[in-house]
Amino acid sequence: MRSLLCAAGAAGILWAAAIAPAAADEPDGFTIGDSRITESSGLAASRTHPGIYWTHNDSDDGPYVYAVDGRTGRTVARITLRGIGKPRDVEAISLGPDGNIYVGDIGDNFGGSWDHVWIYRFPEPKRLRDATVTAAQFTVKYADGPRDAEALMVHPKTGRVYIASKKQDGSGALYEGPQRLTTAGTNTFRKVAPIDLWVTDGAFSPDGTRLVMRSYFGARIYHWRNGRPKDDIGSVGVPIQQQGESVTFTRDGRTLMYGSEGDRSEVEPVGLSGDQLPESARGDRPVEGGAGGNGDAGKGSSGRGPSGPSGATEPGFVKGVLVLGLAAVVVVGARRMLRKR
Repeated sequence: MRSLLCAAGAAGILWAAAIAPAAADEPDGFTIGDSRITESSGLAASRTHPGIYWTHNDSDDGPYVYAVDGRTGRTVARITLRGIGKPRDVEAISLGPDGNIYVGDIGDNFGGSWDHVWIYRFPEPKRLRDATVTAAQFTVKYADGPRDAEALMVHPKTGRVYIASKKQDGSGALYEGPQRLTTAGTNTFRKVAPIDLWVTDGAFSPDGTRLVMRSYFGARIYHWRNGRPKDDIGSVGVPIQQQGESVTFTRDGRTLMYGSEGDRSEVEPVGLSGDQLPESARGDRPVEGGAGGNGDAGKGSSGRGPSGPSGATEPGFVKGVLVLGLAAVVVVGARRMLRKR
C-alpha cells in the first residue's frame, strides 16, 4: 500500500508540474489602490516599463495621467500635462511606435453634440516619478459629423491613430486619422469600417496583427490587414465588472487586461488562445488559414480551457494528458507489484 500511495503522490506531483507552465503564462490581475483614481476609463501597457499600466480618470479630474504598477496596484507616477486646454471627457489612452503616449479627450456625454474633440500627446517618461510635461494638442473632427467615442488606438507599426465611435442607431464605426497629426489645423477622421458593438475601448496587439474592441459586457477580436479590420475572429471572454471601460494587450500579446471604473477598481486578465493570439505570440502554434473560428472563449474569466476557440489544443493541456497517462501506468504497475506480494 505504501508503494501505491507513493505512486499516487508522484502522479499528483507530475500533474501539477504539467499544468503549472500554462497557468504561469497569464499575469495576475490587480486592484488600483490610488484613491484619486475613481473613474479609470483607459488602460495601456507600458512599453518602456514592464508591468506598468497607464490610466486616467474619465472627467472632472484635470490634466493627469497615472502610472500604476500591475504587481501591487500602487501608483508610481502622476504625470501632469501642460500646454493644453482644460480636458473635457477623457476616455482613452494608447502608446505609439514613436515612444509617445496618446490621450483621447474624445468622449461626448451629450450624444455627439460637440463639433470637435482633442487628442493629447507626450513622450512616455523614462523615469517613473511625479512630473509635469508639455503635451501637444490636436483638434479632431469627423468627416460625417460629431460622434461620441471612447476608444482611441495607435497602430504599433504605422503610428496611425484610429477612433471607434459608440454605437448610435446602428452607426458605430472605426475612424482613421490622417497619416500624421498636426497641431496647425483640424485633423479629420474618416470612417473606414462599421463596428457593430457599443465600444467602450479598444487596443491593437503589440505586433499590430490583431484589434480588440470591448463593450460593457463583451468583446470581439479582428485580424488587422492593410489598415483595416478583416475577418471577425469572434468574441472573447470579458470578466463581470462594475462598469467595463478599458482594455489593453499585455506586452507579449498573449493576454487582455480589462479595467473598470469605480473606487479600488479591478484590472483582470483574460488569456488568449488559438486564432485570437497575435502572430508574434503564436510561437509553435499552428496558424489557421481563412477567417478563423468563432473565437468564443467561454472558459470563465481566464478565457483558458482544454482547447482554444478555433479548436487549437493548448500545449499545457496536451502535456498534462500525457503526464497523467504516464502516472496512470505507474499506479497500475504498483498495484501489480502489491498483488505479487
